[in-house]
Amino acid sequence: MTNPIERRPIGRTGVTVSRLGIGGGSLFSSMGDAGVAEVVDHCWARGLRFFDTAALYAAGVSEQRFGTALEHRPRAEHVVATKAGRYVEDGENRFDYSRDGFLRSIERSLAKLKRDRLDIVSIHDVDPDQHGDAYEDRFAEAMAGAYPALAELRSQGVIRAIGVAVKSWQVCQRFAAAGEFDCMMLAGGHTLLKQDAVPFLDDCAARGIAVLLAAPFNTGILATGAIEGARYFYKPAPPEVLEATRRIEAVCRRHDVPLPAAALQFPLRHPAVASVVVGHQAAAEVDHNLVLLQLPIPEAFWADLAAEGLVAEAR
Repeated sequence: MTNPIERRPIGRTGVTVSRLGIGGGSLFSSMGDAGVAEVVDHCWARGLRFFDTAALYAAGVSEQRFGTALEHRPRAEHVVATKAGRYVEDGENRFDYSRDGFLRSIERSLAKLKRDRLDIVSIHDVDPDQHGDAYEDRFAEAMAGAYPALAELRSQGVIRAIGVAVKSWQVCQRFAAAGEFDCMMLAGGHTLLKQDAVPFLDDCAARGIAVLLAAPFNTGILATGAIEGARYFYKPAPPEVLEATRRIEAVCRRHDVPLPAAALQFPLRHPAVASVVVGHQAAAEVDHNLVLLQLPIPEAFWADLAAEGLVAEAR
């Protein structure tokens, strides 16, 4: 059982985030200002104070709508995280990890979010899956351009915490070794179906680097179960993922634990994980996830998952 509104620290920055974070991904483009404001107001009434967005999301509309929805909320009471380095321009996906590119992106984010400082800014999607043979050049560009710009703005108080947001824990580990980061966002990187990041998470816990776990449902299958058409990382789930999910579901049935509740609570069992970040398109979805996070799950359930080799270890 998790208290969704409990606050956890982001490194030693003084920034704290609620255990459930509200994601503002690309689907925000279909909600409209009023829909986003309704969800944000509902989250606020429930005590949630952590909102996550990016320059990329909904081609920048996500930042703008969060800015409008949060404009009159007490600034000291909530945290907004955004990301830079990947964005949409003229309908095209673009990347820019240069110093000047990051400074321009942060200036735009400040304007769209309607604030004079940013709580968390992460370098977005420096990932081999995104860049292929250009990955090494992109990583070098980020460390030579984006990182020094973020570190400078952090020292000036314009940004309170800096991080990296990718799918790969190996990329996070590389960044953590190359610079001084306060947090890492892993998209689907530590879930009931994927636990190879545990050594990295252990290292983060030892070093005081907070981990923000996005996509705890692995973009679908851990919410829906192994149904026909189940999605895993935005694609049809492969046979081995479907089989692993069925095995997890069998343990869930034995202990009367809903699969989505286990999926939401599992990442938070590791001490490095400060928050799980989930997208919500309606107030009812927020309430549903609040119930799932607060549902008591017996330790015997986690022990059975571990005994069957379905999770890396029972924590």
